[in-house]
Amino acid sequence: MSAHRFAILAVCTANICRSPMIEALLRARLDSDRFEVASAGTRGWDRQPMDAMAAMELLRLGYSAETFRSHAIDTYLVDSADLILTATQAHRADVLGLNPRALRRTFTLLEFAALCERVDGANAQALVAEAARQRSNAPADIDIGDPYRRSPDIHRATADQIDDAVQSISERLNALVVVG
Repeated sequence: MSAHRFAILAVCTANICRSPMIEALLRARLDSDRFEVASAGTRGWDRQPMDAMAAMELLRLGYSAETFRSHAIDTYLVDSADLILTATQAHRADVLGLNPRALRRTFTLLEFAALCERVDGANAQALVAEAARQRSNAPADIDIGDPYRRSPDIHRATADQIDDAVQSISERLNALVVVG
């Protein structure tokens, strides 16, 4: 086993709805010997449980948020991630405010999912690098709306959108070799 696991950071606003769902789904679907996944919020509420509606959607998808606690984003998390997946372009801008050099490894979830289908790489790092080079080919609509305090239908649509994107990304990453 390699000493370095490819680190993925999921980011949203409060780290109680979208990014914990991204984290839980990625963690469940990626090879844990090769990947590590965390999440954080740009205006994070520290040590809070996942939003109840979002947690119910995660359960519907077959996963638990029981032990989840929110975290605020910091430069350590940004600097140590090999790939940063944000819910929106505004979150991506917040990440870049902490470290502008993170641009080449920071994407919205939907942006990276779309790029994964269009680019190749021999390993996860190469895939991220090629996705950064091809960023202009990503679709225009790449934000995942915030379901917080919205209807159950909005939560379900958000969860399904995240689930589809995570499925594409995890299948692609699991098929690649991690260089460490």
